[in-house]
Amino acid sequence: MLLSMTGFGSAVAECATRKFTVELKSLNSKQLDLSMRCPAGYRQLEPEMRSMVASQLERGKVDLSLAVETVGGDGAVELNVPALEAYCRQIREASAKLGIPEPQDWYSVLMRFPDAVKTEGASEISDDERRVLLATLSAALDNILEHRAAEGRRLDEFFRVRIDRIRELLAEVPRYETERVAKIRARMQDALSSLHQVEYDKGRFEQEMIFYIEKLDINEEKQRLTQHLDYFLQTLDAKPGQGKKLGFIAQEMGREINTLGSKSNQAEMQILVVKMKDELEQIKEQVLNVM
Repeated sequence: MLLSMTGFGSAVAECATRKFTVELKSLNSKQLDLSMRCPAGYRQLEPEMRSMVASQLERGKVDLSLAVETVGGDGAVELNVPALEAYCRQIREASAKLGIPEPQDWYSVLMRFPDAVKTEGASEISDDERRVLLATLSAALDNILEHRAAEGRRLDEFFRVRIDRIRELLAEVPRYETERVAKIRARMQDALSSLHQVEYDKGRFEQEMIFYIEKLDINEEKQRLTQHLDYFLQTLDAKPGQGKKLGFIAQEMGREINTLGSKSNQAEMQILVVKMKDELEQIKEQVLNVM
């Protein structure tokens, strides 16, 4: 089963005085690259939140956003006027320096900045708040994993179609091989015939021809490419987390296809090779999204 590194998940929950909204977005990355945005009063929970995300998502460029609202009228909430003044001043300075207009709706702009709102008592997180917040994060993780699984199923189908297409193209190669050998022989005989008053040993010519054609033999490349195609499908059916292995297999497939192209010496076979390369490039592009 495949899991994609691309996904989105969110969850909302409330306790007595707080409403928590957690959003998770992820894209492909070689390892886990986690960035978090959360109110200052809740940053003490960042290590625990990071640990939860790392244990579930493992790889990918992940953005986590936590929004906290006061509910129930018990929390003292006020605008952080000094911070808003500083943001406003910097925006005006940037506007003058860059020659761009100032925002028309100042409130909508300023309220998006961190710490625009102060919540008293946020530095002391109650056990209930902690429990609800972490449960909300857990629900968001469940949602993003579902999304990753759905994307993984789409990728699985995509890969199987591409692999089948390469196999079909490979199956067309043998019908051009006999003609290819005949054309090589005819071309070399014509070249020798064009050399007037030159005699050559026909027996030696046959030996050299056999040696030359053996160097252009592609049976091993066809066999290895078939094995790589089979191994790619077997890996698709393995446990999640096979993205790197699939990438390595795709590289090996590329080597065999390139060798087929360099040995082909035949226009129709080279067209087949180009089509195989096109299918393989699509595989390589999408493999980057696999866990």
